[in-house]
Amino acid sequence: MGERIAHLVTGRMLDYIEFDDNYAMVRTTAPRAVIGMTLTGSGLRENFDVTVVAIKRRGGEFSYATPETVVVNSDQLIASGSIDCVESFADLV
Repeated sequence: MGERIAHLVTGRMLDYIEFDDNYAMVRTTAPRAVIGMTLTGSGLRENFDVTVVAIKRRGGEFSYATPETVVVNSDQLIASGSIDCVESFADLV
C-alpha cells in the first residue's frame, strides 16, 4: 500500500496497482508523443514494453483498447507491464 501511495503522490499517475513482484498496471494521461496516433502506430509496446488495455475519453467511460484505437488529447490510458516499464511510461506525460 505504501508503494501505491508513493506512486500516486508523484502526480504522474492517476492510479497504480501491483499484481505481482514485477507486474503492474497504471492509469495515466496519454503522453503528448502519441496523441493522434493509433496504439499500433505509436510503438508503445515496442519502445516502452507496455500494453494499453483500456482507454477513457473525456466525459466517457473506459473501453477496451484495440490496435486501431487513436489516442486523443486528454485520454486516460490503462497500461500494463513490468513495474519499471509502466513507471517509465507514466513519466512520458
